[in-house]
Amino acid sequence: MVNTLPTAKSRSPLPLVDDFLLNLQTNNYSDETVYNYERDLKVFENFLNEISLPFSNVDKYVINRYKAHLNSIDRHTANDNAGEKKLSSFSLNRLLSSLRSYFKYLIDMDFKVPVAPEAIKLSKTDRKHPRVAELNDLVKLIESPSLFENNKFTAARNRAMLEILFSTGMRISELIGLNRVQIDGSGRIFIRGKGKKERFVYLTPRAYKHLNDYLAMRKDDLPALFIPLRGANIKKDVLVSKKRISTNYLQEKIKRYREKLKINIPISAHSLRHGFATYLAEDGANPAAIQILLGHESLDTTTRYVHASDRYAEKIHHDFHPLREVDD
Repeated sequence: MVNTLPTAKSRSPLPLVDDFLLNLQTNNYSDETVYNYERDLKVFENFLNEISLPFSNVDKYVINRYKAHLNSIDRHTANDNAGEKKLSSFSLNRLLSSLRSYFKYLIDMDFKVPVAPEAIKLSKTDRKHPRVAELNDLVKLIESPSLFENNKFTAARNRAMLEILFSTGMRISELIGLNRVQIDGSGRIFIRGKGKKERFVYLTPRAYKHLNDYLAMRKDDLPALFIPLRGANIKKDVLVSKKRISTNYLQEKIKRYREKLKINIPISAHSLRHGFATYLAEDGANPAAIQILLGHESLDTTTRYVHASDRYAEKIHHDFHPLREVDD
């Protein structure tokens, strides 16, 4: 494998890739999903150009080389940058799944594919026991902006964001994309999530209070619910930003709050969604209801959240084991 990428003149684009991405858009895939497919396929295109191989010459051996490339420290990202760390099995399989979907599309379009999609085998995934932080630790994290942020507006906004994440179980992308009009007077939020599926989620009274506390500090009529401050943050009591809070900003804040609280279990925005489902299940919530709240298409996906709690498993054992009664 050569160490330098070919010149722009020698680059060979993947056939019908723009049509494939357009097909995803017309089938109501989200912009984020379409972007992820485009990025994943760019990695494969870069790999073919790196080894100076046209798409028509791809075979099973090349696919295996590609998998080995993705597993190596010499791999490149979609932007041709060197990978900073080894891919997880889940990330590797996402890249392979994107390639498989692309090959299936080519077949649907009667385009001759060099390798059958079924020949693109996924790697064995690492099965890790899901870890959910203790409820007390999650509550401390949610409340931490009030403790650690010096700017009152930033503290109120970040507190409201974390309260809403744990109150509703929504995804971080859904939170960042919220507009004010999506929340009604009762604290019910209308969401269009993955695959543009629509659902309602609900604020707890405390989350609704902190959201209103934050909104009371807003002196603008911008539609976005969560916005950053720019420059001196506030000019004549008017917020001047027209952008939204980024997912990277919130994830980095959650990491810093966790470190300051000395919580030893990693916590992310997704951890709050995971904890939302786990603790609902521990209190006896119906998995089907949790499925609706999370916006999962399959109940199997939801049960992975529900079964994540050791205490939940212990409670089931204690309550339902046939020999649970003491025999004198």
